[in-house]
Amino acid sequence: MGMYFSGFATRTGEGCEDSVRRLARELDAADAVLVGAGAGLFTSAGLTYSGERLARYFSDFVRKYHFADMYSGGFYSFTSESERWGFWSRYIWINRYAPIPSDTYKQLYDLVKDKDYFVLTTNVDHCFQRSGFDRGRLFYTQGDYGLWQCSKPCHDATYDNESVVRSMVLAQGFSISGDGTLELSPGGLDACGRMVPERLAPRCPVCGRPMSMNLRADDTFVEDAGWHRAAARYQDFVRRHEGCRMLLLVLGVGGNTPVIIKYPFWRMTASSRKATYACVNLGESFCPREIVGQSVLLDAGITQVLRDVAREL
Repeated sequence: MGMYFSGFATRTGEGCEDSVRRLARELDAADAVLVGAGAGLFTSAGLTYSGERLARYFSDFVRKYHFADMYSGGFYSFTSESERWGFWSRYIWINRYAPIPSDTYKQLYDLVKDKDYFVLTTNVDHCFQRSGFDRGRLFYTQGDYGLWQCSKPCHDATYDNESVVRSMVLAQGFSISGDGTLELSPGGLDACGRMVPERLAPRCPVCGRPMSMNLRADDTFVEDAGWHRAAARYQDFVRRHEGCRMLLLVLGVGGNTPVIIKYPFWRMTASSRKATYACVNLGESFCPREIVGQSVLLDAGITQVLRDVAREL
């Protein structure tokens, strides 16, 4: 991490209501807001990978392959490219193109829209952009459900997939409503097929190999020109605000990839007396002891905290 921390704290001496009020004050006073967002924010917005959504859209795949959630299903070796894209097209559509189930992201946007803000996220759903956030203030470090790349990869380019994914889900017997909601046929999943026509299975336009998702799962992940431009904008934002009164707001970030958000945000807070680190994460809200005096820790649901902060403001 480039900096030694002696241990961690889970409390800052405040109750939840006091912490909410303090977070509201820090947000109001901040010259800049750097948001770090993880899977907990995605889940808080109702975009869950298991339970009702899994049963509604994937019960036919679950019966055959017995996976417990959509994420696990993404690692299965399906019988063919046609079946693989039958699964992935549903996965992509409901998590990338269908309406967001709640207004959680819109609540966050309303809190920061008048600030000089930037968003660093490990999520791959584009909910920020779909909720009004400026595309030039977003850095999706781990990819995008809306992009494909060569599976090798033979070149560093990505390709928008919306039109082909739409054709894939329609070919399985689904329909898509005017707002983008994926609708089951009258016969339910039993009337749908798990396959898409082979002609729809994407191939690399350069080498002809199968395409894959632009998601950071291994060393084949493509960091395209857009990725590098976003990375540069993030670094520029951090550089421009060194020494400013900055709120580093971490929402739903767990321990899977701490080097992307947690560790850098802790370092930035420790290096500036004007910085405040705020962590909202149900069941996993903590910070190094060295920055506890500059931190707001909320072991609470993100959606409710955003509502409470808005009321305070």
